[in-house]
Formats: sequence, C-alpha cells, structure tokens
Amino acid sequence: MKIVIIDYGAGNIQSIKFAIRRLGYDAVLSHEVEEIKNADKVIFPGVGEASSAMKKLRSTGLDKLIPNLKQPVLGICLGMQLMCHSSEEGDTEGLGIFNLDVKKFSNQVKVPQIGWNQISELKSDLFKNIPEESYIYLVHSYYAPLGEETIAVSNYGLRYSAALQKGNFYGVQFHPEKSSDVGSNILKNFLTLI
Repeated sequence: MKIVIIDYGAGNIQSIKFAIRRLGYDAVLSHEVEEIKNADKVIFPGVGEASSAMKKLRSTGLDKLIPNLKQPVLGICLGMQLMCHSSEEGDTEGLGIFNLDVKKFSNQVKVPQIGWNQISELKSDLFKNIPEESYIYLVHSYYAPLGEETIAVSNYGLRYSAALQKGNFYGVQFHPEKSSDVGSNILKNFLTLI
C-alpha cells in the first residue's frame, strides 16, 4: 500500500511518519502531483497559520489537486481546517471540501486549547472500536462548528467538530500521532479503510 503524506512546508510530518511506521506501514513525504494522485491513502497534515498554508498550496497547484482526489484522504489539525470552506484565521478561503466556516474560539476560554480532551458521538469507520469519551490530544485556536459532515464532537466552551467526513475525505482536529493508543487505532482505521 502506498501512503503519501503531503509535504507543503506546513506540517509536523515526521511524527506522523513515525506513527505510521509504528503501525507497520511506510509513508512517503511528497508534494509531487503524480505521486499524490497515485497513492492508496493520502494524509494532509497542517501546523501553523491558515492563510500562509493556503498560499503554499496555491503556489504548487495542490489547492486544485486535493479536492479532486478519489482515494481516502485524512486532514489533520490545520489540514482539516483548510479542507473547510473558509477560516477566520487570516480571512482565508479554504479548499471547500467541507461545507463549514472555521471560527476562532471566544475569549471565554483559554486560547489555544492545548492538551487532552474527549471525543463523543462517534460515527464512521474511522472510529471503529474507539470507545465514546476517548481522550485525544489537541492544539488549536480555531474550530469547525457542528454540521452535517460532523463525525465526532468535542467540547471546549462550546460543542464543535472534532472530526468531519464527506465521501472519501476525512478530517480530524486532533493529532492522532500524539494521541496515544486511541490515536494509533484511529490512524490504523484510516489506513485499513476500503
């Protein structure tokens, strides 16, 4: 199985690569269109700021490629947010895969949210054998609200989408590669999706 992690200079990609290796798979880092197109599974990571990350995607044509991929694609953290319609961070237009607009947490909570939180209302094969109220690790100041594509919910001052799915596109706000056994099992579920 060919797993490609999209390398566009905005991701904590080594830790994802190691997490995949611990599961017994190898992943390639690439920004090459053909290599990404021909992968069996694609991981779209993201750490950093939305508008500069989108600029990097546009400069390489990846903004056109990603929404048209046919294989399972997993967006992680900022990757998931960039898959949404837009983000308040830098007033950024996203890839428009998920029909949601990413918003900033209010000043009522400490921003960014850093640390462990629970996920619930789990839907989709991505969460096969993952118990409700499992703990996952997050670092973020912006969130995707709840919507039709929500497949997991978390709560930080308000209920928001901890994960999204539309067709072959999946997104998680948390870092599975830093979420202990639960995160490993979620990654494994993604890699074994048919």
